[in-house]
Amino acid sequence: MTSSTRALAEALIACRSVTPVDAGCQDILAGRLRPLGFDCTFIEAGPAEFRVRNLWALRPGAAGAQAPVLVFAGHTDVVPTGPLEQWHSDPFVPTERDGKLYGRGAADMKTSLAAMVVAVEQFLGANPQPQGAIAFLLTSDEEGPAHDGTVRVCEALQQRGQRLDWCIVGEPTSTEALGDVIKNGRRGSLSGRLVVHGVQGHIAYPQLAKNPIHLAAPALAELAAVTWDAGNAHFPPTTWQISNIHAGTGATNVIPGDLTLDFNFRFSTESTLESLKARVHAVLDRHALNYTLDWTLGGEPFLTQPGALSRALQSAIRAETGRMAELSTSGGTSDGRFIARICPQVVEFGPRNASIHKIDEHVDLRDLDPLAAIYRRTLEALVA
Repeated sequence: MTSSTRALAEALIACRSVTPVDAGCQDILAGRLRPLGFDCTFIEAGPAEFRVRNLWALRPGAAGAQAPVLVFAGHTDVVPTGPLEQWHSDPFVPTERDGKLYGRGAADMKTSLAAMVVAVEQFLGANPQPQGAIAFLLTSDEEGPAHDGTVRVCEALQQRGQRLDWCIVGEPTSTEALGDVIKNGRRGSLSGRLVVHGVQGHIAYPQLAKNPIHLAAPALAELAAVTWDAGNAHFPPTTWQISNIHAGTGATNVIPGDLTLDFNFRFSTESTLESLKARVHAVLDRHALNYTLDWTLGGEPFLTQPGALSRALQSAIRAETGRMAELSTSGGTSDGRFIARICPQVVEFGPRNASIHKIDEHVDLRDLDPLAAIYRRTLEALVA
């Protein structure tokens, strides 16, 4: 018999919700939540051609209690499939093969959403009048720019004074086995686009031109060698990496007039946005470069110190899997960075992440019901 978690995960995977399109996922989830007593509010944002759909669903506790509140958060959008001919089955037709469920979003993160809803159903079936409130915060704008998704919902919740106590984001955090890693924070992300200006000219007459590649090279070498910070007990050291570099017209006899370079910081709480910017400008200025530099902040770092939420989740994982989950801040950014602004305890937990964003993305079928049980046990510990 197909489990409730698997059936719901398959229904969600079948929705072609390539970011920022929701493609009906949130309607399916709201349809399961309303009969449980959730008040479901859809919040749409963004331009018409890239309309983002968000869902805020709240079920008060006993006697209408609004606190404490445990929030399940996640995204219904998925990344593009890549070349369809390389998939062994249609990425939007959930397919079982060798004990795994294949489909785009299977691991990131439709299985988590299904397990969360099933966990709440099971929890409320045994505890119809829990003391605490339960909420869902869902978006179709996590895999894209993330301008009109979770951040907009958090702004609306803050304006109305909505209290949040704990939040579990269903990101696929497990590595070798379900339950081995919980993310209790993330590094910040700061990007820059640097344009170094020179003077274009004939390559045979370098004295009449200024080659921006030659001018920039010493500064770039210095930036690549900088130790930005040493990290701390929770975060690895801040890193600076070049992602793209371009100069030239394509001709072999022309000195380019400009060099354009994209770079990114993944930074710990030992560095600040202002300090990183200042240090980069200091290096560029010291090398007397003529440049323009535009900055884009992807997200500030956030950290949830070990507390009631992480302890409850670790205990639930141990009860289901026998593993003691490690708390980690590794990896990229997530919507947890927005929720952490209004919620004191935010962690991420979900299935294994080895196949996310890849061809033939999948989740191990053996992990589905234990994942739902872990979420259910966490509810029992915090809001029963």
